[in-house]
Amino acid sequence: MTDNRKITLYHSPNTRSSGALTLLEELGALYDLKILNMRAGEQRQAAYLAINPMGKVPAIVHGDALVTEQVAIFIYLADLFPEAKLAPPIGDPRRGPYLRWLAFYAACFEPAVVDRSMKRDPAPQAMSTYGDFDTMLNTVVGQLAKGPYLLGDDFTAADVLWGGALNWMTMFKLVPELPAIMSYVARVTGRPAFVRVRERDALLSAEHEAALKGA
Repeated sequence: MTDNRKITLYHSPNTRSSGALTLLEELGALYDLKILNMRAGEQRQAAYLAINPMGKVPAIVHGDALVTEQVAIFIYLADLFPEAKLAPPIGDPRRGPYLRWLAFYAACFEPAVVDRSMKRDPAPQAMSTYGDFDTMLNTVVGQLAKGPYLLGDDFTAADVLWGGALNWMTMFKLVPELPAIMSYVARVTGRPAFVRVRERDALLSAEHEAALKGA
């Protein structure tokens, strides 16, 4: 029987699409990469803007389906490959917490970190998606401290998202290097899929830099 689940991923190294690529590796999915050199501005050219008018990666194509937005891609892919067991199915009591942490990342964590890094005052609590930074961060740290993963013993696509993001956030000092965060990051990003993507991204990044110098 032919597997019709091959994915095309629009990817640029060391960006949010690295998380989607890591997830594809974790899922054991068949995929093609469409590489964008963001240093050369390829994400702002007409060919890619036809895929995502926002000019951002990742984006995936599966058959006739085009999916953008990082969390939507994670939900779509993890559900598409149920045999990998990286997404609790509908009806599983873990499904709610799993979706909660995926949504929390986009709705609360990233906006809070961006506001803090840009030294912007958050919106009034009644209007803010995350309330205040300390409450947001304490909520995340409290969950991670229960370990070893966001859903306890079960590694899921949510950990692929959070592990990669927290790795970058702590590396650039956007999030404090608390013990619960750092042990979680080490546990998640030490997995073979993460190592493979880091190595591939390093090669792609070097190629892009060389292309710019040779232009």
